[in-house]
Amino acid sequence: MDLESIRREYLLGGLRRNGLEDDPLRQFERWMQQAIESQIPDPTAMTLATVDAEGQPDQRLVLLKHTDAQGLVFFTNYQSKKAQDMAHNPKVSLHFPWHMMERQVRISGAAHKLSVPESLQYFLTRPRESQLAAWASAQSQRINSRQFLLSQFNSIKQKFLQGAIPLPDFWGGYRVVPERFEFWQGGANRLHDRFEYRKQVDGGWSIERLAP
Repeated sequence: MDLESIRREYLLGGLRRNGLEDDPLRQFERWMQQAIESQIPDPTAMTLATVDAEGQPDQRLVLLKHTDAQGLVFFTNYQSKKAQDMAHNPKVSLHFPWHMMERQVRISGAAHKLSVPESLQYFLTRPRESQLAAWASAQSQRINSRQFLLSQFNSIKQKFLQGAIPLPDFWGGYRVVPERFEFWQGGANRLHDRFEYRKQVDGGWSIERLAP
């Protein structure tokens, strides 16, 4: 299989310091809005990278569900592999691969569990089937077959046939409090534009251009 010849030029745009927001969260929200308006597939999908107790990195896709002045929020099972990793080492990395826009965003920081009321507020907005799935799946645990998973789902569906579905005590959110952002825009001749924001002691952000 020939992979070496697969290449293309990145010509959709550039990135300049005078076009950046001073606050990286505002810059991120601007790019996210543009990604949504461009109708690229799954604009909120992000790679979450963690490190386990043995120092082995791992990564998977999760969905961004909220941003605020404190950081970026996603939800998961607190007994999952990613949750175990974050319990050992809360330092994580996020990556948004917006290939169709020739953009990437990389974010580094620490993940902190949300409060139960915050998790419940989001849980209640999920479709009922998604609420049931949170109960049915022992995320990251070995199972014998898909049929077993479907059986668990149907059992939970019968259990909560009437009324509201409660928030599982093993499910909830994390907020990644960022320390570093990088905004990457593809450029011609592999001369890409990269800008790094780093959190300062006073709470402000430094902004530096990086070589591609």
